[in-house]
Order: sequence, then structure tokens, then C-alpha cells
Amino acid sequence: MAGTFRDIKADILGKITRGEWPPGSLLPAETELAETYAAARATVNRAMRELAEEGILERKRKSGSRVRLSPLRQARFDIPIARQEVEAQGRRYRYALVRSEVASAPDWLLARMALPQGAQVRHLICLHFADDLPWLHEDRWINLDLLPQARTADFRAAGPTEWLMAQIPFSAVEISISATSADTGLAAHLDCAEGTALLQMERLTRWDDRTVTLVRLVHHAGHRMTTRY
Repeated sequence: MAGTFRDIKADILGKITRGEWPPGSLLPAETELAETYAAARATVNRAMRELAEEGILERKRKSGSRVRLSPLRQARFDIPIARQEVEAQGRRYRYALVRSEVASAPDWLLARMALPQGAQVRHLICLHFADDLPWLHEDRWINLDLLPQARTADFRAAGPTEWLMAQIPFSAVEISISATSADTGLAAHLDCAEGTALLQMERLTRWDDRTVTLVRLVHHAGHRMTTRY
């Protein structure tokens, strides 16, 4: 059978669910599967890689691919773009740059972003609005050693997320989600009372083992997140 990687992926998954390849079983090598499916090895590799990313297969360089004894479920988070999220709700989006500066990273940030002593960062505080109501507070640091063009980039008209996605890919993302309460600054920016319970997401993005950016996103009260696996 010749087909796309999706066809091959579906066929392999079908064999697994029907018990032809039960949990723990070793799958044929990619070269053998490529011959079976009359497809390029790269096509088979993509199908296998996606099944591994979805937690169905376990792949090891020297021992091959096995069906996981217990499928690994992984929640997935897209990197959100505030403008798109607001507009998807049928609401009017607006952005404002509150603060921007280039500074030496403080000690806590050096440790968090794994930066060398004396490293400089672009620090941005931004607000995103939905129908002119505060929707998201963004507190971001950008590594200027890795992205020197961020030193002079103009973030007055649009937020840094879209700019960053156009500048550099990412190889790893670390996301932490926590509850926080509004301090004086957040209360003023998000138009809520001090002490209001808020949802905070901290995201660290890396490229080739170097930190690109650290951002803390605090949503308005009552914000809801949905993910999938």
C-alpha cells in the first residue's frame, strides 16, 4: 500500500488496536515498514514519530520502536496569540505597551533563564484588551544575547509574541500554571480589586538549549483554559 504518512499512521494504529501488535511488542524496522508500505523511509518515520509524540509508541535509537505498555497521555498547549484568542470570541482586540526597557538581568532572572552574569534583557509590560476591557497582563523578558534585534524592535503597535514567532523557532517550552492574587499593580492594570484570585501562566521558551524568553501572563478573573490530549 502506497500512501501518505497519515495512511501509514492509521494502518499502524489499526494493527495496534486490533491486537496484531499488542502492548510491549517490537515493531518492524523503518526500512522494513517502508518496503511493506511501498513508501519512502521519511514518510514512515513521520508516521512513527507522530505515534510516539501521541504516547502510543516508545522509540529508542538502538532498540527500535515498541508499543507502549500503557499509552502516555500528554496535554498539549499551543502558544497563544492574544489577538487571535480575543477575535475568535467575536470581540474587539486592543493592545497597549505599558513599559519597555533594556536592562541587566537581575540575579533571579539570570538563574531562571540560565543566562551568564551581566546578560542584558529587553523587559516589556503589555496589556491586551477585549472590547476595551482588560483581558491579559503580559510581563516579558527577552534574551538580547540570543536576539540582539529585540533591543531596538518597536513593540508599540503589536505585542512581542507574534514578533518572536517570526524571528526564531523554539525547540523546547516549559509551562507552569498557578493561582495568584492581584497586587496593587495587577489590580490597576486588570481593573480588579486587590487580592482578587487570578490565573497565571509562566512560559519559558528555548532554542537549541538557550533561553529565548520568559513571560508571565496573568488573565482577568474568571478566565478559562482548555487543552487536549
